[in-house]
Amino acid sequence: MKIFFHTLGCKVNQYETQEMREDAERNGYAVTENEDEADIFVINSCTVTGESDRKTRQCVRHFKSAHPESVTVLTGCMPQSFPEMAEKLSEADIVLGNRNNKLLVSALREYFVSHNRTLHLNQHEKGEDFYSSGITNFEERTRAIVKIEDGCDRFCSYCIIPKARGRVRSRDIESIKKEVMYLTENGYSEIVLVGINLSAYGKGTEFTLADAIFAVAENKNVKRIRLGSLEPDHLTDDLIEKMSKCEKLCPQFHISLQSGCDKILKKMNRHYTAAEYEHLCSVLREKFDGATLTTDIMVGFPGESDEDFEETRKFAEKIGFEKIHIFPYSRRSGTVADKMDGQISKAVKAERVKLLSETAEKIRETFLSEQKGKILSVLVEGKQKDECFFGYTANYIPVKFDSEAEIGSIADIKITSSDKDFCIGTKI
Repeated sequence: MKIFFHTLGCKVNQYETQEMREDAERNGYAVTENEDEADIFVINSCTVTGESDRKTRQCVRHFKSAHPESVTVLTGCMPQSFPEMAEKLSEADIVLGNRNNKLLVSALREYFVSHNRTLHLNQHEKGEDFYSSGITNFEERTRAIVKIEDGCDRFCSYCIIPKARGRVRSRDIESIKKEVMYLTENGYSEIVLVGINLSAYGKGTEFTLADAIFAVAENKNVKRIRLGSLEPDHLTDDLIEKMSKCEKLCPQFHISLQSGCDKILKKMNRHYTAAEYEHLCSVLREKFDGATLTTDIMVGFPGESDEDFEETRKFAEKIGFEKIHIFPYSRRSGTVADKMDGQISKAVKAERVKLLSETAEKIRETFLSEQKGKILSVLVEGKQKDECFFGYTANYIPVKFDSEAEIGSIADIKITSSDKDFCIGTKI
C-alpha cells in the first residue's frame, strides 16, 4: 500500500514526518509523492495559531473528499493540544497525538483489522523521556534536520506549545552522533539541529547546546552545522563563547524576539528585556564573523498601543535584522492572553504587519546590496523556473547564479548584483 505524507508547521514536524516515513517503509509500505496513487494519507499538523488549525481541518477534509476510499490519518500538535476538536473531525479515520505518532504502523494494522475509527491521544507527562526512532535520510533535501530537543517550559501567555509538546527533554549525545553518521553516509554534509526550545537543550543535565554542536562537528563528513530557531533567555555569554569555537557552526541565528517593547514582553511572559536582547545580538555579532540575525515579531498583542508598536518597529531598525518573520497575534483557547483585555482588531493588526514589513524589506534590501563584489560560498539547493541555480551561504544569504553546478555541492559565487530576494552572481 502507498502512503502520502503532508506536513504542516515547523522543522520539528518535518523531522517527525521523516521518522514516520522511514518506519512505514521498514514495515512494507511505499511512500508516494503523487496524491492520486495513495491509499493512505498522513497529515502531520501544526497548532501554533487558529489559522494552523483551519489548514489542518481543510487538509483532512480535502484528502477524504477527493479519495473517499482512502485511510486518512491525523497526527501532530493539533490533536495533541485539542483532542476534542480532533475527535470531532470525523474525516480522520486514525487520530494520533504527537506523543503517539510512533504508533502509526500499529494503528494502521489495528484499523485494517477492525475497520473502526482509531484514536491514540495520550497527554504529555512531566519527566517523560526524549523519544526518537531516528532517521537515516531526509528526502529530497540538500541538508538534513536532526531533532535534539523537545518540549518547552516557558509558558508564554499567548502560546499553546507547552501543552502540545510537554516539558523540555533532550536527546542523548551518543544518539545524536549515531544519527549524524547515518546521514553523512547518505551524502548529507550540512546538519540542522532543531528543537521546540532548542537553546534549552541539556536543561537538567550536565550538557548544553554547545556540547551537542561539538558532538556533530566531530564527524569529519559534516561541513556545516546550522541551528534552528532559538529562544534568547538561554543564550548566555558563556554559551555563545563556547559555540563560537566551533568552526563548522554557521553564523546565522534565528532568535525569537516577539516584541521590542518591555511592557509587551512582560505581558507576553517573555523572560528578557529589549536591552538584554540587544546585548545578545551584540555578543553574537562580536563572536561570529559575518553573523546574520533573523527573528519573529508578533504584532497586535492584547494591549499593544500605537506607541508600543512603534517602539518595536524602531527596535527592529536598530538591531538591523537580516530577515523578520512578522505575524499578527492569534487568540488560542487555553492560553492566558486569550482572556486578556485590550484585544486588537484585525484591521489594526493588518496595518501594523504592513508597516513593519516595509521596514524589514528596506533593511533586507540594503543588506543584500552590500554583498556586491564579495565571493560567497553557497550550498547549491536546486534550480529555479528561470533556469538559475540557487542556494545559501553559511550565514543563510540566498544566492542565485546561471552557471551549472551539482545539487548539494558548495560553490564559490562572485556577487554582481541583488534584488529584494536574492544576491545574484557568477560561479568562480
